[in-house]
Parts: sequence; structure tokens; C-alpha cells
Amino acid sequence: MKTDIKNREDLEKLVRVFYDKVRKDDELGPIFNAIITDWEPHLQKIIDFWEQHIFGVQKYKGNPIEAHNKVDAFTNYSITAHNFGTWLFYWLNTLDEFFEGDNVELLKFKARKMQTIFFMNMVQERPKV
Repeated sequence: MKTDIKNREDLEKLVRVFYDKVRKDDELGPIFNAIITDWEPHLQKIIDFWEQHIFGVQKYKGNPIEAHNKVDAFTNYSITAHNFGTWLFYWLNTLDEFFEGDNVELLKFKARKMQTIFFMNMVQERPKV
């Protein structure tokens, strides 16, 4: 039976399964695997990020917009809206696979919103040609 996301352990399951899928994806895997060489600290940081957004726990340290802009620069400004769409597909799919409830819907909403904000900022920050 599916349940809502209730705690950090649920978020950890979500994030680990999600990134397992992303790392194996033909489109996203090469981007993530080229940049992240030590996965455990990255996973913990992402879990901290979502724990802050869902439960208000103030552990997350970082600037996700700046991080995504650095990834875009690393890939020679080749990140596309399709890449973000693929990311969102895996996020929504993983949520629906294991969970249901109000926090799940909140995670979906926040991911859709962040996807748009991160990509728009990325495009705005690209060097002008």
C-alpha cells in the first residue's frame, strides 16, 4: 500500500530510487555521472533540500540555481528544456511508484515550479552571443 511522504526516510527512498533511474538514463546519465563523482554526499544534500521544502528542516546548504548554472556551463550551455522534462518525468514517476498523498502532490508542484525557475534562470545567465 502506498503512503504519503512522512519523514526523511521516505525522502531518502525517493531520492535514491530517482537518481538510480537518472544515472541509467541515456539522456541524463552522462550529464550527472560526469559531474558527480561522489554520490553519497550529493544524495544527502538533495535529501536535505527536499526535507527543507517539505518539512521545514533547515539542514540544506547551497544555492541550487547557481549549481544548475554551473552544470550548464560545464556542458557548454547545452542543457535543454527537454532535459528538464526528462528529469521531471522520472521525479513524478518515482513519486507515483511508491507514494501518494498531500506531501507527494506538494513535491510534484514544487518540482514543476523549480524546473521552470531553474531553466529560465539558466537561459538568462548564458553568455550573450
